[in-house]
Amino acid sequence: MELRTSINRIVLNERFPRMYVCLCNGLTDSQIRGAIASGASRPKEVYAACGCNAQCGCCTGTMLTILRDQPAQSTQAASGN
Repeated sequence: MELRTSINRIVLNERFPRMYVCLCNGLTDSQIRGAIASGASRPKEVYAACGCNAQCGCCTGTMLTILRDQPAQSTQAASGN
């Protein structure tokens, strides 16, 4: 139990990347969420905000999923749910 708690603290700590989404550019989900929070609404805008370009395109599906989820999370936070 103690090991699991320690691992959860590391994974949930915002200083550490949680998951690499784009291996070509080394983008994590945290970086992508940050770009979205700054106004990016399409994968091309996310890449631009992160200072890179799409390479192989394998990450686009995951990035689109994050883009779809992000507005729902911010809408819930704004409404207090």
